[in-house]
Amino acid sequence: MTTPTPTAGPWAARMRRHTLGLAAWTAAWVASLALARFGPGPVWPESSSLTPIAVGLCVLVGIGMLVANKRHLLGMDELQRTLQLQAMAWALGAGLVAGTAWTLLDRYQLIAVDASIAHLIIFMALTYLAALALGLRRYL
Repeated sequence: MTTPTPTAGPWAARMRRHTLGLAAWTAAWVASLALARFGPGPVWPESSSLTPIAVGLCVLVGIGMLVANKRHLLGMDELQRTLQLQAMAWALGAGLVAGTAWTLLDRYQLIAVDASIAHLIIFMALTYLAALALGLRRYL
């Protein structure tokens, strides 16, 4: 009798489908965000009604991405889910603490750079990746 490998069978197929779905929703959200950010001005007039429509589309596609992420998490085994949730907790906590400090430093002009949401997103993404790598290193 052979032991099934995690790369074969219905569970693996479901994980591939969920991962590809999450990747597609994430790519669609990034594209809709780019449209909402770079559309007003170069593509259509800033005062156009297309701007709130583009922002609304970005929000709707973002909600789809969140649902795909939840579906992806629910399809994981317990260890994978635990590692993901721990990494997400670190990213959320670090983003909250660093984001508020970054905003205060900018508000009181203690830094020479304007605080931007892009900085926070990059910081949270790097925190998530580092926490996930440390978790994987611990358990695998």
